[in-house]
Amino acid sequence: MKNSGITILVLVIMCVSFAAKAQFSLTGEYRPRTELSRGYKSLAIEDQKASLITSQRTRLNAMFKNEYIITSLVLQDVRQWGSQPQLVGNEDYALSVHEAWAEVLFSPRFSLKAGRQEVVYDDHRIFGNVGWAQQARSHDMAIFKYEDDIKLHFGVAHNENNDITNNIYNGPDAYKDLQFIWFNKSWENSALSLMLLNNGVPYMQADEQKNRYGQTIGGRYTTLVEEVKVAGNLYLQTGKHVSGAKISALNVLFEAAYKNFVAGYERLSGTDYNETEKYKSFTPLYGTNHKFNGFMDYFYVGSHIGSVGLNDIYLKYKYTKDQFVFDVHLHYFGAAAEVAPDASSYLGTELDLSGKWIVNPFTSITLGYSTMFAGDSMEILKGGDSSVGQHWAYLMLSVTPSFIK
Repeated sequence: MKNSGITILVLVIMCVSFAAKAQFSLTGEYRPRTELSRGYKSLAIEDQKASLITSQRTRLNAMFKNEYIITSLVLQDVRQWGSQPQLVGNEDYALSVHEAWAEVLFSPRFSLKAGRQEVVYDDHRIFGNVGWAQQARSHDMAIFKYEDDIKLHFGVAHNENNDITNNIYNGPDAYKDLQFIWFNKSWENSALSLMLLNNGVPYMQADEQKNRYGQTIGGRYTTLVEEVKVAGNLYLQTGKHVSGAKISALNVLFEAAYKNFVAGYERLSGTDYNETEKYKSFTPLYGTNHKFNGFMDYFYVGSHIGSVGLNDIYLKYKYTKDQFVFDVHLHYFGAAAEVAPDASSYLGTELDLSGKWIVNPFTSITLGYSTMFAGDSMEILKGGDSSVGQHWAYLMLSVTPSFIK
């Protein structure tokens, strides 16, 4: 998209919004993040040097709302410092559209939201926006909504190549067809969500493309027991994996929060190293996986899919004072299935530390450090050397101006 076109589009939106006396906001985001890594996502080896990179997300967010419609346009540029020539002269580095959707309000209870959009439900385990990643995640989707004393959403997506003559999709995303139903009911001190997701992944049979469908069924329940907030997830996966194997997988989470402390356990089932008939590895699909199983992203962030699963026992502590927030997370990781003959199920222990300084209402600075104390079985899964130090640190500046509101 050309820069001149972007400018005109934003100006048009502004003019229309003011003329209609509707709600309009124009905000931005500038988020450079420098990361020092030696053992991030996979184990480092002896004498491996640390890498140092800086990536940046830049966004322009336009939102329009009146009694009939809600629309959003989010333009985004994501790059690594040094990847673009200083004298850039082509459009390979142009902005992309992260969100471009419209929601039509048929009545106070019924609406249709269609277009490129972030899809977020509950604790982000199955659907999340992956906000930590600079590029984040959005879907091309239509969602029908009913919201009153209960919430009921029905979402549908279908992906195709530009060539409309062959009905074949071999694009970058994991599904060709997707449908889901989400139900939510809240009470005074508790809430229940239920989800049914049908995920269709394409495969070729002779010259014809077909889908193999896997289903995710389950939900999340939260309640308050005196001063303790209790939460639980239970999801089952069944159907057919794209390989043709039958899926039989489970995800369970139990968590209790008291004041500044959170303690929990999560299990994502896995497939034994010698299993050949069934696919028993739970796949968290389109969730914000970075927030769950350690910030070093050893599990389910671009890796560990279809592997031995995970048992994660964790303890978290958050301290807040004035403009400062300090977090400590400790994870004990174990495999949920057999890694190898006579191999231990212990994978490692991770310590995550982070501190945030809220400089002003538009600016924050976050500093983080994580280390992994890996077990021998982690070498089998990730390669590398479990006896050397595994470290990852970052420094992130986030500036979110409000141009018009």
